[in-house]
Amino acid sequence: MSEASISESIQAAMVAAMKAKDADTLSTVRMLKAALMEAKTAKPKDSTLSRDEEIEILQRYVKKRRETIETNTKIGRADLNAAEEREIEITQRFLPALMSEDKVAEIVKAAVASTGAAGPKDMGKVIGAVMAQVPKGSVDGSTVSRLVKAALAG
Repeated sequence: MSEASISESIQAAMVAAMKAKDADTLSTVRMLKAALMEAKTAKPKDSTLSRDEEIEILQRYVKKRRETIETNTKIGRADLNAAEEREIEITQRFLPALMSEDKVAEIVKAAVASTGAAGPKDMGKVIGAVMAQVPKGSVDGSTVSRLVKAALAG
């Protein structure tokens, strides 16, 4: 049998969280399920979300949580961040494992060489080349951006 879709994994986690009476996990998993269902209903009838689309939706959810943490910190309400961090941690269980920063740095170095990038103006070209080489969801865009900027500055 093929690998379970992210939606199926989330459904299974929801059932497990209900049985375990794990309220934190349950609320996060329900939010993720709702986000996936919303995206699915926006598509033509009978079509399904691809694995890449599911990953993208979950990554957007994590990004929103990170932005909320940033906002909470700015307004002096860092006490609210624990819940957001827990949601990020729960969501990441359904995403592919992130690639190590060293591995991403190697890919960035190769992409800089292969694109002939000479400076910061070529950043977009290099980021595009890097993202094309890594499996969807296995690398954080902000990490790639930071490493490319460093590679082009040095």
